[in-house]
Amino acid sequence: MENIQRSVTSSSHSDLCFFDPAHPELLMETFSDELLHARYILKGKPILIKGLLNNSDSWNLEFLCNHIGTQTFPVRTYGRERYQQDKRQWKDMGSGVSVSSITFEAYADLILNGDAHRYDIYLARCSLKGTSLEKSPVLAQAEQHLKLSNPVTSQNLWCGPAGHTSCLHYDPMDGTLVQLSGTKQVTLFPPSQLYNLYPFSVWNHLFYGAKRRAVYSKVYPDTPDLKAFPKFKSAMPYRLDITLQPGDMLFIPAGWWHEVTSVGDGVVCSINRWWNVPLQRALSNWSKLRAHIGSVLGMPHTLLDLLDAMTSSDRRQQKLKVLIQSF
Repeated sequence: MENIQRSVTSSSHSDLCFFDPAHPELLMETFSDELLHARYILKGKPILIKGLLNNSDSWNLEFLCNHIGTQTFPVRTYGRERYQQDKRQWKDMGSGVSVSSITFEAYADLILNGDAHRYDIYLARCSLKGTSLEKSPVLAQAEQHLKLSNPVTSQNLWCGPAGHTSCLHYDPMDGTLVQLSGTKQVTLFPPSQLYNLYPFSVWNHLFYGAKRRAVYSKVYPDTPDLKAFPKFKSAMPYRLDITLQPGDMLFIPAGWWHEVTSVGDGVVCSINRWWNVPLQRALSNWSKLRAHIGSVLGMPHTLLDLLDAMTSSDRRQQKLKVLIQSF
């Protein structure tokens, strides 16, 4: 994908650059925060903003250890071998994989000694609520440009070594992804390609709960098996590829498929948050609705897990954190 970059000259955007991932033409110089909101947020179109981290702290391992080193977070162990497997054989995916709780300092040690890369151990979707990073001006600045409101979640930390891939899926909520350290490669497909991307059935939730979720694709977009998934060929012209560098923020609307891979060397760190979808889009978004149907079908599994966590006399709080990771 080739996009043309432009520095915005208005006073509110003096150091920022804007990309429209779907179109290579330049954005108008008169684009204000209000116009960005109207043309992208309300209409459910991705937009990339660059230049948000000028003169800010580097969110490297040392910085993170200084701020949250002694705090405990859930980490997910994916295992490298899963990327060689047919996804239809996976017993879990996304937030349904094996989770354990350790301090951030202990996780930093796993990155430094290579175990995090070797076993694909990833610190994913860990809330920054209650930490010293929760009120970071960098994160507040990133969100204000799109005039987003009504967040569904607090800001979440995603951190790990290069080589981890969050496989192709979509979210039923709007999302912002702010890149703070290292580089990520993002592949996007629009909601219109839902069935060309072969999502798992919503009925999986009835039998497996959150472990086999309907928002995930059965296809590896970089190495598709076109004999097993012939309709994927029709989705390929709609593919968009974006490279996120430190200081970039990507708005990913509800229903937009995305695969995210950490690349390069060293630690790769991002912050995301999910937002309520504007009503006019929510009512017409079938992808969002089918995700919620899956969640309802999986409710018996969720209630059983919640009961187990609440009645556990051992490490109740950690079990609850693990359970939250599966939502």
